[in-house]
Amino acid sequence: MKHGANIYKYAKKLKCKSSQIIDFSSNINLHQPKIEIKLKNKTIVKYAQSSYKNLKKIISKNYQIKTKQISLYNGATSAIHELFKFLEPKKVYLYSPLYSEYEKAQNKDTKLVKIDRIKKPYTDVEYNSTVVFVNPSTPDAKFYNLDKLFKLWIKQNCTIVLDESFLEFEDLESFRDNINTYNKLYIIQSFSKFNSCAGVRIGAIFSNKKNIKKLTPPIWNLSSFDVKFLTLRLKDKTFSKKTKSLHKKRKKELYDILNNSRYITKVYKSDSNFFLTKVKNSKKLFSKLLKKKILVRKCGSFDYLSDDYFRFSVKDSTSLKALKKILND
Repeated sequence: MKHGANIYKYAKKLKCKSSQIIDFSSNINLHQPKIEIKLKNKTIVKYAQSSYKNLKKIISKNYQIKTKQISLYNGATSAIHELFKFLEPKKVYLYSPLYSEYEKAQNKDTKLVKIDRIKKPYTDVEYNSTVVFVNPSTPDAKFYNLDKLFKLWIKQNCTIVLDESFLEFEDLESFRDNINTYNKLYIIQSFSKFNSCAGVRIGAIFSNKKNIKKLTPPIWNLSSFDVKFLTLRLKDKTFSKKTKSLHKKRKKELYDILNNSRYITKVYKSDSNFFLTKVKNSKKLFSKLLKKKILVRKCGSFDYLSDDYFRFSVKDSTSLKALKKILND
């Protein structure tokens, strides 16, 4: 299982509709307020504004960052691949486990080194190398105080790539301000996780003005619908507050369900909208859940983990009740 959210594959296997599957493998915000979008024919016929100036202004306001420090892409995954195509690093250190696309984004000439961030995060890195750290991490949702590591990376003149895609669910501190003081820092930002819009493909790279100017994202790589949706979502002043309130409540419910299950031997502390768990009889449990149309993320594809680890994302009350019923069966 290389990625979560593969509901179509499992729906085919179960001979059911994808909408019938309760997807705990996808770590998307459970709060989904209705958005009414009316795109006129003339809007679709003509090309969108290639600079996405208006959208950048709204992102700038929401993320306290200047518009000239933002580069937009067709999703965070696209941003990752385009960034490494631009950087062409000779040596990359991946603080693992992490999102698998960071490994896939490296070219064949790049020397790749994996650091076990759980056991040995302060491993020495080579001068002038590139480092990648996801914070909060995946699949364990741990938030790291990176001050010590950041000083180490700067001392080694590293190019630093930080992924903060899961930062917004809780009141955690961003490193965005550091792009003004360290010119080799790039921050990957997904807008789909917190904004509950996996089908809307918009991601960003935040960096200093000079770095952003050198980046060349494909022209018109965002659709008019993508831009319109994210614009409306970011303008909704109540969205963040309601999300965090609901997230806190449902996260506590999920923790209690997992913690009280005899199938689960450990629930790891979480700083985002999902939990990493250690389970027993993992094959049997995965099969049992799937038969009831509940999909979870097996973590065997992550470095240093196995399929005895499952990731559960925070979901709505109905989904949580269904999970609880099966785990208590």
